[in-house]
Amino acid sequence: MPYELLIGLRYLKAKRKSTFISIITVISVSGVALGVLALIVVLAVMTGFEEDLKNKIMGTNAHVVVLGGSDGIADYPALMARLKKFDGVLATTPFIYNQVMLTTGKNVSGVVLRGIDPATDRQVTNLSKAMVDGNLEDLERISAKPLAGSEPPSPGIVIGRELARNLNLFVGDSVNVVSPMGNITPLGMIPKMKKFRVVGLFNTGMFEYDTTLAYVDLREAQSFLGMGESVTGVQLKVSDVYQTGTLVRRINRELGAPFYARDWMQMNKNILFALKTEKMVMFIILTLIVLVAAFGIASTLFMVVMEKNKDIAILKSMGATGRSIMKIFVLEGLIIGVTGTAIGIAGGLLVALNLEPIVNVVQRVTGFELFSKDVYYLDHFPSQVVPGDVVMIAVTAVLISFVATLYPSWQASRMAPAEALRYE
Repeated sequence: MPYELLIGLRYLKAKRKSTFISIITVISVSGVALGVLALIVVLAVMTGFEEDLKNKIMGTNAHVVVLGGSDGIADYPALMARLKKFDGVLATTPFIYNQVMLTTGKNVSGVVLRGIDPATDRQVTNLSKAMVDGNLEDLERISAKPLAGSEPPSPGIVIGRELARNLNLFVGDSVNVVSPMGNITPLGMIPKMKKFRVVGLFNTGMFEYDTTLAYVDLREAQSFLGMGESVTGVQLKVSDVYQTGTLVRRINRELGAPFYARDWMQMNKNILFALKTEKMVMFIILTLIVLVAAFGIASTLFMVVMEKNKDIAILKSMGATGRSIMKIFVLEGLIIGVTGTAIGIAGGLLVALNLEPIVNVVQRVTGFELFSKDVYYLDHFPSQVVPGDVVMIAVTAVLISFVATLYPSWQASRMAPAEALRYE
C-alpha cells in the first residue's frame, strides 16, 4: 500500500482531540450519500413515468402513420403491400379519422371517430389489450348480425371508459353519432346522424384518449362519412421504435406526394420534450446536494491540514515531495467521496427497486395518500433504474468530490517545514 494512502486513511480516524473533524467527515459522507440516493430515486421515478407514458402513447397509436391527400387513400391495399416491403415494418392497418359528436339524451360530447379493421389493428396497436368490457371483434359481429326483435340492426362502437362515464353509457346502450359533414339540402347543410350500439369500453390510462376517442368498424366509418372505399391513412408497426425517423424520411422520399409519413415522436414531441427537459433540470438541481456536500469535504480537509501542519512539516523534512503531500489529502477527500457515493448508490437502488411497497407502507402508516392512482391514471408506481444513469451519477459525485479536494491539498503541499517547526 502506498504510504500516501496509508497516511490518508489514518487521518480519517478520529483522535480524542479531533472528534469535531470526524463529525464533519461523517456529515460530508452523509451529504454525498443523500445526494446520490436522491438522484437515483428521482431519475428512476421520472424514467418510469416517461417509459409508462411512451408505452401508453405507442399502445393507442401506431409507431408510424402514413396519410394521404384531402381525398384520402383510395387503393390502400396496394399501399399497405408496398409499405410492408420497407425494412423494419412488421405490420400495417388502415384507419379513418374524423371529428364527430356523440349524443345520448341530454348529454353531448365531441370526439374523434376512428374507423379501424379489428383483424389487422390488433397487429399494430394495443387497443384490444386495453379493453375492459367487451371485445374489439364485436365491432364486426354487431355490424354483421341483426339484433333480435323489430328494431333495425345498429353497428357497434367502442368508446373510452371515461367518455362512457361522462355520457352515462354502458355496454349495450345506444348512442347517436352526428357528423357535421352532412347532406346539402335547399335549407343548407344538414348534419348526418346514425345510431350505434356500445359494444365495448377501453381504458388506455391516458385521460385525453379515454375521453375523446371512439372506434367503429372501417366499413361503417366509410359508409357513414361518405368516403366510399377510401381511408384516411395507414398505420405501421416497426421493429425499432427509436429508429422511426429514418424510416419516415425514406417513406416520404420514395412515396412522394400526396403521401406523408409521421412517426410517434413527431406526433407527441411537445410532451416528450417536456419530460426530457424536466428530467435534465431535476438532475441539475439534485446535483447541488452533492455540490453542497463537496464543500463539506473541502472544509474537512482544510481543518485536517491546519491540525496536521506539524506532521506535514516532518514528512517534508524526511524527504516527502509536495506532490506526495498533495496526494495524501486528495486521497483522503476521495475516500470520503467514494464512500458516500457507494452508500448512496446502495441506498438509492434499494429504494428505487422497491419504491411501490415503500410508498404503500408510508401511506398506511401516515394515512396520507402520496400517490393517487385515480389522479395519475396509473395502476402502479413507475420506477425504472437505468444502469447508464447510475454510472453517470456515480461518476459525477466522485468527480465533484475530487475537485473539492484540489485546493486544500494544494495548500498543504505548499506548506514550508521551517515555518511549521519554528516554535517547536
